[in-house]
Amino acid sequence: MVHARQSEGCAMEFFDRVHDDHRAFIAKQPVFFVATAAEGTRINCSPKGMDSFRILDDATVAYLDLGGSGNETQAHLAADGRITIMFCAFDNPALILRIYGRGRAVLAQDEGFAPLAAHFDLLPGTRQIFVIDVDSLQTSCGWGVPRMTIENERQTLVKYHAQQKPEAYLATMATRTQSIDGLPVRPQTEVVA
Repeated sequence: MVHARQSEGCAMEFFDRVHDDHRAFIAKQPVFFVATAAEGTRINCSPKGMDSFRILDDATVAYLDLGGSGNETQAHLAADGRITIMFCAFDNPALILRIYGRGRAVLAQDEGFAPLAAHFDLLPGTRQIFVIDVDSLQTSCGWGVPRMTIENERQTLVKYHAQQKPEAYLATMATRTQSIDGLPVRPQTEVVA
């Protein structure tokens, strides 16, 4: 299914699955943004990079998540399930692509983690993989996004996790059992990279 809407010269199209041109566009993008929320919580929007996004099939996508300061996405998905992922071109041609879906976290201790992990190069600090069942995709012009070039990937987070001993890392993760708004978070209990 494809339907389009014209808005002041900027075309917007909706799709019900991932097409080959979407795959090609996504493969070129060095960064994507993830947005989630649950009733009564703040909306969370997080940037992601490090070649951590995969298209599993035309109706399923996933991304690798490293341990950070919080775990809002996992908490929101457990409570609500809705997730939006946005890619935008910082070069030409301009384009924004949003994926709307329902997601879930798969942690290292969960059944099904190993087959999912095979799609990624696991990094130190790998906390979970988010799997998203695609409801729809939307493309729009992206004319308001500036043109920029990427200098390089930031290695700080990976280096930080690589220096930690597994026991210390898991002890830290065990203390992170709530989102900033008090929703429960399942802690990681196995180190994978």
